Amino acid sequence: MRLGGAAVRRIWTVELHPRAGGPNLVCAQCTARTPACEAASARSAALAHLACHARADALPGHLRTCQCRAQGCRWHPRHRGCAGPVLLALTQGRGGRAWRLADACAACAAATSHTAVVPDTQLGSPHSPAPSVPARGPHRLGAEEHLRARETLTYLAAALPQFTSPAARLLAVQCTLRADARGHTRLPAGLLRGMRLRGRREVWEELAHGAWLRCPDLRSTQVEVELLDATVLDQVPGRRARCRAAQWALRPTPLHLPTASPPALRLIALILATHITGPAPHTVDMEVLSRLSGHSRQQIAELLDRLVALRVLTAWRQHRDTEDVLWELITSQTTVGAAPRHT
Repeated sequence: MRLGGAAVRRIWTVELHPRAGGPNLVCAQCTARTPACEAASARSAALAHLACHARADALPGHLRTCQCRAQGCRWHPRHRGCAGPVLLALTQGRGGRAWRLADACAACAAATSHTAVVPDTQLGSPHSPAPSVPARGPHRLGAEEHLRARETLTYLAAALPQFTSPAARLLAVQCTLRADARGHTRLPAGLLRGMRLRGRREVWEELAHGAWLRCPDLRSTQVEVELLDATVLDQVPGRRARCRAAQWALRPTPLHLPTASPPALRLIALILATHITGPAPHTVDMEVLSRLSGHSRQQIAELLDRLVALRVLTAWRQHRDTEDVLWELITSQTTVGAAPRHT
């Protein structure tokens, strides 16, 4: 896309260079270096700097294009091509020492590793009042919740270590969506018992080992958690809407599994449910499934087979020429023979 004869470029990058007095933030778009900042706040400073660039270089939606195409699509593995709306994608590199914020289509953002989608509403002025919300009719659960859950899964794929267990990822989803403005979360004992995670200290220690939260006291009837990632402090929409999404994530219709099901099955069912955007057959990139779940391709194939055996899915298959995984729900009208599995 060109405007006035010049290419419209919406890519901003910052790097954190270690120094004795604290890391320096170096921006590719700024000529001067910022003063040294404390190590604990360096990540937040980098993200805030990128947000300032995005606000200053605002562009109407119809003029925004997927920027990875200008880079020869070197940001992600090959897939079917650009598709979906143009979003702001935040990508972490070099173990958190480099950050990139850029316009990318939904398909490319989902295919890029260590990337989370940043809602445009997060880029508003921090001092501006919250926009008024028009009156709406009765809320239909699931209409927006799957989008909030999908954004959370994408964020956690970048924030947590790659091999974080399914149980820890499911717990992190609840902590993220239920967090308040200070990054604190309260989880009732009944909720943890329903998730089969009551008293599972090893799951909490797994998240604490990744420096994502502070390990809580599990002796209380209500577990109070402090999240250490500053990203969760700026979540939108409000907490009430996010709590509805957290409740939906516990029973992600129409792929709700019994709570006694293994966490790996419940996690893959939740990921599939967040990618139902139209009529069957539903599709998702295999690399995206692997990144959001932390599983290998072979493990994902076994989990999908188990969902078919449990009569949650009618069938699934992987496209021969692309990385797309196609599946159909058991409520679909097509038969199993109409969508055979191909490996």
